[in-house]
Amino acid sequence: MSGHDQLFQVHGWNNNQDINVPANGESTVEAPDGTSGAIIAIHDGCIGEQAELTKNGFGGNDFIDLSNICGAGGNLIVQQIGKDWTRKGDPRFMQNLNDAWNRADQGVKDNLSQCVHVNEGVVRRIDAPKDFPQLEEFIRSFADGKTYIGVGAWGGSPGNASDNAQSSAAQGSTDIFICYNDDDCTPRDASEPVIIAAYEEPISIASADDGGPGIILTNASQRECEYFFYDNYWNGNGTAGANFDHPLTSVKLQPNETQFVSLPNTFKGRLQRGTELPATWVEFQLEAADDHGAHGDISLQQGCDGAATIASTDGSNVINGFTEDVVSGAPEAAIRKKPNGERATDTTVGNWNGGPNQAAIDYLNNVVRQERAYILGGSGTPDVASKNRRLAVVMY
Repeated sequence: MSGHDQLFQVHGWNNNQDINVPANGESTVEAPDGTSGAIIAIHDGCIGEQAELTKNGFGGNDFIDLSNICGAGGNLIVQQIGKDWTRKGDPRFMQNLNDAWNRADQGVKDNLSQCVHVNEGVVRRIDAPKDFPQLEEFIRSFADGKTYIGVGAWGGSPGNASDNAQSSAAQGSTDIFICYNDDDCTPRDASEPVIIAAYEEPISIASADDGGPGIILTNASQRECEYFFYDNYWNGNGTAGANFDHPLTSVKLQPNETQFVSLPNTFKGRLQRGTELPATWVEFQLEAADDHGAHGDISLQQGCDGAATIASTDGSNVINGFTEDVVSGAPEAAIRKKPNGERATDTTVGNWNGGPNQAAIDYLNNVVRQERAYILGGSGTPDVASKNRRLAVVMY
């Protein structure tokens, strides 16, 4: 969209060769399914804002984010084509940066003089916030939750929650659109303004027990917990598009509190403690196509942050899951801490944080076993069914 040619580094695709996009022009980069890479804008020979992508990754979803951890000199957004709500990045980053700079007192400007590059009173470029803590703090004053600013959860550090949320999945897998401009880079054909936030607040769903479909949820832990319900983006024959960033609803429960959570009969997804991974998943649907009953199981494939059970409520007295604390005694090799620092066992199947953790697989197969919870995919974990479209879940 800009009025000048713009140079971009390409990492992971295009044989790692740079591309030069002409003024008001376009360029296409082939990105096969299952691959990851980055498109990075270059300013005065220095790397700046970058779009980071994984095509058709975990759960059949694209993973996209817009990062300024290595610097900035222009405005960049990334989104799935035709899905404006997936947009990441601040389309007016440089304008907002200059507004913040103009409001700053001289002491702040002096402290940032090494990493903020000004020409004729206008900020033209910034260095990497990851290398200058004072710059990271300054950028967060206007762009927090809109773009990656710090390094996020990495190397044992929990990172910043706003940054971690930028790694959320998009919906399914489509072509990806990256737009650059010196001015506002909102795509010209955007259907509506997009409000970018760390994550979307779940809508409120009435929890009064009206006898309809839903979950009877008990917090059997010793602390207040908030539980989030994620409806899948799409469902196929034995497959699903896992939802990581748009919870349908959530409920806070005190220790030993039980509450009925009313859900639409079309719900097919999971509940988990909090919004971060690794986490124990309670996977369920409320009205199956064949028998119109509820079905569910416990899955540790994306980690375990506590025990859980799932049970029928139609009088059939079927229950599965486990109640033991298997996290505190797990070997360190099987552990991956959540971004908030909480201890949990790592994924057994892999995700954007890395591949399957064999130590976690071995440990959970020994202390939990596949017949009580999914440790690996496939079979061996009995389904819990309830004809009345209601299941009872206890989270420990």
